[in-house]
Amino acid sequence: MEDKKLICAECAAEFIFTAGEQEFYNEKGFQEPKKCKSCRDAFKAAKRNKNYQN
Repeated sequence: MEDKKLICAECAAEFIFTAGEQEFYNEKGFQEPKKCKSCRDAFKAAKRNKNYQN
């Protein structure tokens, strides 16, 4: 398996989906990521902050 170049659905930046990440995602039955790590982290942080405010 080789690294893949993907485009982030959020910010349109190109990011690398490594062979190791692909193997992990396949083992867990996950789909390949649609967002880069920065956008995923920002989404998670916003979600956490929203939960704390409720």
